[in-house]
Amino acid sequence: MDLRTVNELIAGSVGGAAQVLVGQPLDTIKTRAQIAPKGMFTGPMDILKQTLRNEGFFALYKGMASPLIGIAGVNSLLFAAYGVSKRIISPFPDLSLQQIAVAGAMAGAANAILASPVEMFKVRMQGQYGGKDDKRLRVVMRDMWKEWGLREGIMRGYWVTFVREIPAYAGFYTAFEFSKRQFAKKYGKDVPVWALLASGSTGGLAYWLSCYPLDVVKSRVQQRSTPPVGNPFKYIGGEIRAIIAESGFAGLFKGLTPSLIRSIPAAGATFAAFEITREYLLEYTGV
Repeated sequence: MDLRTVNELIAGSVGGAAQVLVGQPLDTIKTRAQIAPKGMFTGPMDILKQTLRNEGFFALYKGMASPLIGIAGVNSLLFAAYGVSKRIISPFPDLSLQQIAVAGAMAGAANAILASPVEMFKVRMQGQYGGKDDKRLRVVMRDMWKEWGLREGIMRGYWVTFVREIPAYAGFYTAFEFSKRQFAKKYGKDVPVWALLASGSTGGLAYWLSCYPLDVVKSRVQQRSTPPVGNPFKYIGGEIRAIIAESGFAGLFKGLTPSLIRSIPAAGATFAAFEITREYLLEYTGV
């Protein structure tokens, strides 16, 4: 394996861990806004208040074990796939923003392989509200495997995740690179850490704005008691129509506000951790 890819795998793991530790509480609020029964909450602040009152502070970190372990692998795959995609598109390091968007889309498509099961377990953990029947992660995993198997259980929502990741990471990397290049014009190659944080935050905002309705569909599909059947595009379209029938067009954007707020520190931390680790590895390995 190319040593550059190994370095990207390692740096991606560090970035993924930073992302989860910083962003999990707001991710829990976002997911609950998407999947909670109608009328259970009045909005994001009510979700926060009820969660703290009924389940305690650490309930905001429900489902963190899945992404903390999984996102390290997911981000390793993502950043490595992005690096490989850039090298496939062009042998030269300075790609245009259009080429960056294509490389990001390719990386997102590869990323869905690991992202789908990680997201599925996270959503199902976050969809428990402190009742006596709440399950631990290992029980959720065991039950999904036992009842539905690999395809319908562990990989539930794969196609929605796949469709979501393509525009999401095209927007993510394009916005990050654009912002970073603007800072580089002023600071040169030694872009300060705060500028990396700001660039990462810009990428995070672009990620959600590029894909959010599909994220709502993904969460609902993964939270169902039974897996979706038939043509993926048909059931994705059917879920979109069901959301609009229940909550209007605004239903496709439930939980968007906490997602955008979360993306500022979480994506900033992800990219800063990745870039700092990557620079260290570059000095250590020479590539």
